[in-house]
Amino acid sequence: MARTRKTAEERKREIVLTAIRLAGDIGPDRLTTQHLADALGLSQPAIFRHFATKSAIWQAVGEHIAITLSAEKADTTNASPAEQLSDLVANHLQSIARNPAIPAILFSRELHVENEQLRQHFERVMNLRRARFASLFAQGIKTGAFRPDLVPADATALVLATLQGLAMRWSLENKAFDLQKEGSRLIGCLIDGFKA
Repeated sequence: MARTRKTAEERKREIVLTAIRLAGDIGPDRLTTQHLADALGLSQPAIFRHFATKSAIWQAVGEHIAITLSAEKADTTNASPAEQLSDLVANHLQSIARNPAIPAILFSRELHVENEQLRQHFERVMNLRRARFASLFAQGIKTGAFRPDLVPADATALVLATLQGLAMRWSLENKAFDLQKEGSRLIGCLIDGFKA
């Protein structure tokens, strides 16, 4: 049976998704282009035909993660700021549950040291996420849903730190608990504490 030849875009996507999967299995710091080639049934030169360098692969991985994490429900026009925050948290946790390598990639010191462009990319992603959360907290304060003395940047820092810590605990405990359920419960407690 003849193999179907993939387009360059299909192959690039396959390489990126395989890099993410393997990063979850063996860690982003240990992942080599030989691992990718073996997993895909390709040669290393075939990998480099699609990405000139390993850094370029990680940059594409970073872009994919940014898109994954920024996927939000389309219609939030009638939702309160608290409901929108809950939706953002649920989507974030769902993305991590589907792609367990995300926290390891986002917080890999070795990747950041070796690839300044990738570190800056993740910094921009996190800044956008922080700004989105802070904006929702500010809206909630303005509408009276959240306490008037709440500092949006502080509330955002608490929520994101809880998300990050929870994701790392989930990873360290070998995914032994339901990340979405636990995360929604804990973040829900935080958000309830912020309410007026």
